[in-house]
Amino acid sequence: MDFHSEPVARLRADLALALRAASHHGLSEGVCNHFSVELPDASGRFLLNPRGLLWSEVQADDIVMIDVHGHKLAGNHAVEPTAMFIHAAIHRLCRKACVLHTHMPYATALTLTADRCLDTTLSQNAMRFHGRVAADAHYNGLALDESEGERIAHAMQGADVAFLGNHGVVVCGDRIDHAYDDLYYLERACMAQVLAQSTGRPTVPVDAGIAGRVRDQTLGERLQSELFFEALRRTL
Repeated sequence: MDFHSEPVARLRADLALALRAASHHGLSEGVCNHFSVELPDASGRFLLNPRGLLWSEVQADDIVMIDVHGHKLAGNHAVEPTAMFIHAAIHRLCRKACVLHTHMPYATALTLTADRCLDTTLSQNAMRFHGRVAADAHYNGLALDESEGERIAHAMQGADVAFLGNHGVVVCGDRIDHAYDDLYYLERACMAQVLAQSTGRPTVPVDAGIAGRVRDQTLGERLQSELFFEALRRTL
């Protein structure tokens, strides 16, 4: 599948849109963090945002292509090292098609707490993640080598969402629009939990069975996720 082919061009456009949307929603941090998506040809190659650009300015032509070992294959920009190590490992070891890594504020705040992650029995937004979350409590510095990327990938234990202790989050999905919808609502769920806990009043969780039912209801029909992404395409 060629970098300039129509299917890859569509993927590059969608990935760039997700990045601009994340900036619009306050989920970006400087020129750091990365979104990636695998090519659907089982080659192990994936698309990634470039080094040095604000997410708000990324367009389809800025996206680069990487191989399974993190080597750049195509594109006009350089690639930041931690992106190659983290994303290459998650794509290769966890078999996730779309990998979104951010330091978004409220989710990252929860990685600094003793619990390390979201309570998926609190808000309705949180319940969509019930049974889909892993926590990596062992912060080990910047991911500047292959072994650290692999350690993070193994710590995910196949989960769709990973809270990386003292670091940030990773959200994975089978396609970009579904993964971005999860990323957005994950931050909203984390925001609600942080605000609730900041009141100093006890929180009131629901039964785990109800949380699981809400998850199944949400994931059973993803049209709302797709409509959200198309609305972002029209407005951004």
